[in-house]
Amino acid sequence: MRPDLEAFVAQVQTRGDAFREEAIAVRDKANTNAVALAKADLPKGYDGAVDFDEIIKGASANAANARGEAPQLIVFASLSMPPQALRRLIADTAKAGGVVVFRGFPNNSMRAFSEALGKVVNDRDQLANVGIDPRLFRAFDVQAVPAYVAVSSDFDLCSGLSCKSEVPAYDRMTGNVTLRYVLELFAEARGPGAGVAGVALRNMSKAGA
Repeated sequence: MRPDLEAFVAQVQTRGDAFREEAIAVRDKANTNAVALAKADLPKGYDGAVDFDEIIKGASANAANARGEAPQLIVFASLSMPPQALRRLIADTAKAGGVVVFRGFPNNSMRAFSEALGKVVNDRDQLANVGIDPRLFRAFDVQAVPAYVAVSSDFDLCSGLSCKSEVPAYDRMTGNVTLRYVLELFAEARGPGAGVAGVALRNMSKAGA
């Protein structure tokens, strides 16, 4: 097993067996890049309406100051996805500053998870943008993948084994489409996740994606 993948799995394992289901891969880099766009930070125009052009600026300014535990751009995935599609999904999400989340270990095997992940992650830095968290699947009631979620503000995840977190307003799409396509639709629709989507698109462009 690759050393970087061993470290990744070890970080998950050390969460303890009691909360093994809730284990989340360490994602310091992802948290640094994650977008925290609180409603209170949305700039107002002269008539009190939300100024969409300023939303992007505000979200960008807040990018390094995420207050909640949960990421704001979440891509739900599964190791059952075609390797090529999963490889691109992880790479694009890392460039966008989001997090790719898996429900758990296949057949409760950390080794199987790490070996499968090793086939689709070419850059060890991308591991910072990969997590395991069934709470997010429950919070957004995700039944099919890939699924894409961009939320309107930061939020915290509940800590129970079977709890369901309260989530802010969000945009969501499910289907075999590219992350850029999803983000462009979110941004153009000017819905709850538009600010986060706009910042993610800028991140991707800066990274050459």
